[in-house]
Amino acid sequence: MSRFRKFAAALAVVYLALSAALVAVMHRPILFGEVMRHVPGPLMMVVPFKQLWFLARAGRLKVGDPAPSFNLPAADKQSSISLAAFRGQKPVVLIFGSYT
Repeated sequence: MSRFRKFAAALAVVYLALSAALVAVMHRPILFGEVMRHVPGPLMMVVPFKQLWFLARAGRLKVGDPAPSFNLPAADKQSSISLAAFRGQKPVVLIFGSYT
C-alpha cells in the first residue's frame, strides 16, 4: 500500500506542477498558442483547461473601473489611436473580430 501512496503522491505533484505551468503560460496568450500546439490530445481530457483559462485570464477590472489605456494602429497604418484620448469626451465601443 505504501508504494501506491508514493505513486499517487508523485502523480498529484506532477499534475499540480503541470496545471501551475499552464496557468503561468496562459498569462501570455501568444506563448500559450505555441505550447498548446504540442499538447497531446489525451491530456486535453485530463487537465481542466477551461477552468484554468478562466482563472488565468480573469483580470482585475470591476464594474465601474476605468478601462486601461492602450494604443492601437489606425486603419491607415500611419498613425495610432489612444483610448485615453477619448476619455471624458464620448463613448468608445471596441469590436474584436468579425461582426458580420
